Amino acid sequence: MDVLSGRTLLRPTDPTRSQVFYRDMLGLAVHREFGPPDAPSLVFFYGNGLLEVSGQATPRADVGSSMMSLWLQVRDVANEYDRLDRAGVTTLREPRTEPWGLIEAWIADPDGIQIVLVQIPAEHPLRRDQRPIETLQ
Repeated sequence: MDVLSGRTLLRPTDPTRSQVFYRDMLGLAVHREFGPPDAPSLVFFYGNGLLEVSGQATPRADVGSSMMSLWLQVRDVANEYDRLDRAGVTTLREPRTEPWGLIEAWIADPDGIQIVLVQIPAEHPLRRDQRPIETLQ
């Protein structure tokens, strides 16, 4: 398989409510809009990928379970968490440093899907080239 591109697809129970959440509350930029003008589907820029919010799911008790989470790297987790909390977003866990060194906070979208907000500290190995110096010369 030669994968050229990919995107995460969300089928929310209330598409308009979820689109408002991702566009207006989280502030994701719109990459593309398609479908009927009165009820378009939206594709958002999502870091290195795309997040499509389209279609409509039937409400279920298990939506938002641990089966799926979204991971969003941000510059300042504490500021984003506070901003979203003030805006009325469902907050699940305040920012804290995990044993693996990342700073994480958890929120939920309108359907209860967990969103992990992640900040990578400057000293974390994800920010540094792990190859030996002599390899780089």
